[in-house]
Amino acid sequence: MKRIFMSALALMLSASAALAADPLEGTWRTAPDDNGHTGLINVAPCGAALCGTLMKAFDGTGTQVASPNIGRHIISQTKPKGDGAYTGKVYAPDRDKTYNSKLQLSGNTLAVSGCVLGICRNGGTWTKVE
Repeated sequence: MKRIFMSALALMLSASAALAADPLEGTWRTAPDDNGHTGLINVAPCGAALCGTLMKAFDGTGTQVASPNIGRHIISQTKPKGDGAYTGKVYAPDRDKTYNSKLQLSGNTLAVSGCVLGICRNGGTWTKVE
């Protein structure tokens, strides 16, 4: 009986650890891009990594606008590296480029940067909204 109880307890503990959400998961408002536009990015698991999908786009005045990038992964192949650091890919719609990303999570803010072919860009600080 004790063996069955211990097996059940171990199974529940491993299941709860697998169900724990990564702190990066949720909805993030991006920093303004070169055109002053922002977006809401929903970060969720995709396979063994995390991806962030553009859910809504806004112009420089904060008015929601149509965008051909709605539904597109803005961040992809993103994996934790420890101490709030993540690496992966980040797509910049204003430049139509995908960068190797470095993300640094600190509470409800996310510092985003990336490089492609030795050219690096600071993507600003995103703010968690959900």
